[in-house]
Amino acid sequence: MTLLAVAVGGRGLVDPDEPVLRADDEALLRGRAAFETVRVYGRRPYRLAEHLERLAQSAERIGLPAANVLELSELATQAVEAADIEDSVLRLFWTPGNGEGAPTSLALVSELPTHYDALRERGQRLIALRGIRAEEPWLLPGVKSTSYAVNIAAEAEAKRRGADDAVFVDREGVVLEGPTTNIWWRRDRTLFTPALELGILAGVTRAAVLELAGGLGYEVVEGTFPLGELAGADEAFTSSSIREVMPVTKLDERPLGRGPAADELQAALRAEATRG
Repeated sequence: MTLLAVAVGGRGLVDPDEPVLRADDEALLRGRAAFETVRVYGRRPYRLAEHLERLAQSAERIGLPAANVLELSELATQAVEAADIEDSVLRLFWTPGNGEGAPTSLALVSELPTHYDALRERGQRLIALRGIRAEEPWLLPGVKSTSYAVNIAAEAEAKRRGADDAVFVDREGVVLEGPTTNIWWRRDRTLFTPALELGILAGVTRAAVLELAGGLGYEVVEGTFPLGELAGADEAFTSSSIREVMPVTKLDERPLGRGPAADELQAALRAEATRG
């Protein structure tokens, strides 16, 4: 990841090579920090307000001081303007510091990965991995924190097995989500996706797909589904802020067909995101 711009609360823009966190910040010591990843289209962060709202909710659930959403929004603007490129990745962080001083707010802008369009053209291969259904509040369901080691390990395991990514299922084989994505599949004109009540992340792009699907003539059903429902679908895809809508062409060793929904939703998402 090549950093193009960094903005820090109380300081404004700083050199991307300059250290900005204390060594005893709990974000480093314990992974206690909230963050959001936002795709920037034409120098405009897509659905920034929704991302900031989710960050504030995550901070509250983790037990951090209340997130300064206004400051984070201003830092986002400064960093995006300083990066001076049309399309990029914006990352926002809210850390508690060392627990004695003020919290730290950060906005980082980096280049957009270049390989996702090629992966979308080919279609991604997924493997199913055992995950945990976050049913209890202390498991922090739906929280986006910097305690991300398990998510990264899942992506690494998928690549070790020759796949592109993973999808988590619980002990009963219920489909949950990907390490950094929400999962969808289609039968006829109906789209299926796991319900938020399963403790999955309420993806901002997931919400956008829910809104866009109706305009394209699809019914959407949110619920609790076994892995076999996904494996037997007419088509499947994932959604996330940076990858957008990504077709799935293989689950474990089972091929999945390409279909119209992923391409239609991708086009609709891009059209909304790039609309002036």
